[in-house]
Amino acid sequence: MRDETIASFLTRLAARSAAPGGGATGALHAAQAAALLAMVARFSDGPRHDSEVVGRVRAAADGLADEALELAEADEAAFQKVVLAYQLPKETAEQKAARSAAIADAMAGAARPPADLMAAAVRLAGLAEDLLSVANRNVISDIAAAAAAISAAAITAQVNIEANLGGIKDDELAAELAQTAELADGVTDRADRLIDAIREEMSR
Repeated sequence: MRDETIASFLTRLAARSAAPGGGATGALHAAQAAALLAMVARFSDGPRHDSEVVGRVRAAADGLADEALELAEADEAAFQKVVLAYQLPKETAEQKAARSAAIADAMAGAARPPADLMAAAVRLAGLAEDLLSVANRNVISDIAAAAAAISAAAITAQVNIEANLGGIKDDELAAELAQTAELADGVTDRADRLIDAIREEMSR
């Protein structure tokens, strides 16, 4: 996926296949948000700006862009394991038990990339907030674009975590993932506030 053209990815996304799907696109939302924040930071590196904040945001955003691409690939791979688990034979009691265990394991694994994506979205929201106060005012609309992508990433992560919860047999893991899914509301609220603040500033 990392070296794939956009057109090729969209063709695969539109095909009648289980993966890539929403999880991969959620991670790509996060990657785009990170890249946008890194770009704004690079436009905010002059003497009039806070070099410490700008440098920190730039480095973190570059790292998160790469991390998000890895999550997109991990999500696709994890969902393929779910598909394979459902294709296991179920003719005998032993096969049914093995298939059920494999599905539960695969569902738990499939919930991990969106949980990690949620954590990335939380971090990205913080970077966007930090950057806004020190950014080059000519490119703050790109922070709003990043905020919208962060919100999309968080919502996608939330939905995908919830989609996998029913198949997870480990109650402790399920409770942990459910708490992670709830973080989406906070992320979207922060993103909305960023967008509102930027639109208000641009309207002056």
